[in-house]
Amino acid sequence: QVHMIESGGGLVQAGGSLRLSCVASGRASSYSAMAWFRQPPGQEREFVAAVRWRDGSTYYDDSVKGRFTISRDAAELMVNLQMNSLKPEDTAVYYCNALAVGSIKGLYWGQGTQVTVSS
Repeated sequence: QVHMIESGGGLVQAGGSLRLSCVASGRASSYSAMAWFRQPPGQEREFVAAVRWRDGSTYYDDSVKGRFTISRDAAELMVNLQMNSLKPEDTAVYYCNALAVGSIKGLYWGQGTQVTVSS
């Protein structure tokens, strides 16, 4: 069983910054990629950013390119999302996601953390 714990959400003014973190259980070799998704109020969950565990390659949705940075700490099984120049439309519940391989193969989600950006 994979456990993922997120932290770092909160309330910030437009133009401000927040840093989200997510820690996964198990071993680094169990993961292929980790990502962040978000679900704005009344909308579907959407992709934000992802990082490939093996080489650190990163991928972003166009709406956050240049403002958000995803990074991983392989030793700590942690993935971070640095969010700068936040906008009110970034308001959402942010979810950490992990793609696991091997004996625990599957897609796992964290419990979510609220990010609110005031105008």
